[in-house]
Amino acid sequence: MDNDSAMLFTDGLPANDLGYRGASAAAAAGISYRQLDYWDRTQLVVPSIQSATGSGSQRLYSFRDILVLKLVKRLLDTGVSLQQIRIAVEQLKVAGISDLTNTTLMSDGARVYLCTSQDEVIDLLGQGQGVFGIAVGRVLREVEATLVDFAAEEAQLQDELALRRARKIS
Repeated sequence: MDNDSAMLFTDGLPANDLGYRGASAAAAAGISYRQLDYWDRTQLVVPSIQSATGSGSQRLYSFRDILVLKLVKRLLDTGVSLQQIRIAVEQLKVAGISDLTNTTLMSDGARVYLCTSQDEVIDLLGQGQGVFGIAVGRVLREVEATLVDFAAEEAQLQDELALRRARKIS
């Protein structure tokens, strides 16, 4: 299987993605580093840019990896079990999502539903089952904003370090 067919959410996301270290990916997704490590070891969400290869090596997560991490976190928050989330993630890969901004994941705390139109949402609610919605487009924008903030903080830190070095030299 080629890399694109195994990847969740391949459309409309940065093609030449930067790699985000594990700590940044976990913070952007709102999870602990321990969760991130567990999800990687159990292959729920693995870093697509670079996997950890031993002590001292760095995982590098792509933007879409962080998006999936945040979606998994949101599903856990609604009460969906990790086992059900694993199945849902696999089904999403098979479904081949074409428009992220108009996609919503729905959950009743036990099952996960994919909604790509308003009619589907109405049908789900019409059956009397309460559901939670996670608008993928909104989560995508939240991840983008968080990573932009991280990049700005990193640049500021680099500038401060460069000034300190310059002061030491002169």
